[in-house]
Amino acid sequence: MKRQDSLFDRKAQKLFERESPLADRMRPRNLNEFIGQDHLLGPGKILRHAIESDQIPSMILWGPPGSGKTTLAMIIASTTGAHFISFSAVLSGVKEIKEVLQEAKEEWRYRNRKTILFVDEIHRFNKAQQDAFLPYVEKGTIILIGATTENPSFEVISPLLSRTKVFTLRALTEEEVEEILKRALIDSERGLGRFQVEMEPEVLKGITRIANGDARIALNTLEMVVLTKPPEPTGIRRIQRRDLEEVLERKSFLYDKGGEEHYNLISAFHKSLRGSDPDAALYWLGRMLEAGEDPLYIARRMIRFASEDIGNADPQALQVAVSAMEAFHFIGLPEGDLALAQAAVYLATAPKSNAIYMAYQQVKRDIRELENLPVPLHLRNPVTPLMKELGYGKDYKYPHDFPEHFVKEEYLPENLKGRIYYHPTEQGFEREIKRRLGRWRRKKREETR
Repeated sequence: MKRQDSLFDRKAQKLFERESPLADRMRPRNLNEFIGQDHLLGPGKILRHAIESDQIPSMILWGPPGSGKTTLAMIIASTTGAHFISFSAVLSGVKEIKEVLQEAKEEWRYRNRKTILFVDEIHRFNKAQQDAFLPYVEKGTIILIGATTENPSFEVISPLLSRTKVFTLRALTEEEVEEILKRALIDSERGLGRFQVEMEPEVLKGITRIANGDARIALNTLEMVVLTKPPEPTGIRRIQRRDLEEVLERKSFLYDKGGEEHYNLISAFHKSLRGSDPDAALYWLGRMLEAGEDPLYIARRMIRFASEDIGNADPQALQVAVSAMEAFHFIGLPEGDLALAQAAVYLATAPKSNAIYMAYQQVKRDIRELENLPVPLHLRNPVTPLMKELGYGKDYKYPHDFPEHFVKEEYLPENLKGRIYYHPTEQGFEREIKRRLGRWRRKKREETR
């Protein structure tokens, strides 16, 4: 009976391997099969040496999806003499963490064996959950391997980060992805070699471009293209460019609205606007929109940019940005994208000044650091007889009663008299503002003498 169960298990395992996704079946089993990350796994490199010598340090594997983080952990699992436990931060909570740490303690106490704990998507754990690992990592009870697509500087707590080595994995190159696909096409045991596939070279190139450096996307796309193509009477599956186009309704993008790439793209967009490069601004705008970013978020960032980086050098910029947001809100996608594109080009080509931004930053510093004196009496409105008796509004000079509608007056509290926050530039309309302010300030000085 036991032998029958064992035979059944082996058959079930083979069936599972045959039916599981191609990306899972083609996962490298050792370092020799691993493609990419030569800066870490090439001959003589630190991570390769650590794996081959079974001297694994606690580490964070940081890299984009499909770059090999989980595969590396599985290769370590197959080569190390340590007890290996793997679980996902998405599916596990405090209860599971405690159970795993207790198991690691027992391995250390009764078998004098360390535990390698692989935590996929470690950035999903909150501070308290990450804190639970600290004493065990510090004592060496566990060797922690965390995998994350997010910048560890922001997503992993500092004490844990200081006790681990961060290895940065890169997105695979198109050549590396293509090599992975070619292996899958000829591998008859785990890949698609059992099918008779004849594929136009352009299809393979197209899949590598679509994958954006993600081996998982590339392999799953390849599998879908091959399996959905009916064989000819000869058994051959001839894959052409149009077969790929039929399978793919939309390009897969490396993008996570809540993750680092979200901030990277909006940063590139903002800096392109600031650098007066309309072509780059349009490109990054398109990248975000095509990836599914909220267009109104982009519109809000452009409104902020209009004040922060253009200001009064072109007062019209703020109106253009607000109008673009309203236009998009009114007509939506896909037509509304042109309103955002028009605004982006306007902002990129407008004269730039951060004088408003710098002025307001100084105002906030003074409010925080200096005494907040009461509003001077002459600037207060005497709305009741009592207020008038107390001197509210006394000696206030109404500018419209004076030539050029200007009069020397002090509008700041006593401890800030003479403070100048706003320094207009020579850019755009600010040149005219600078001229006016210069004239008024000279007049103030002349009347003071």
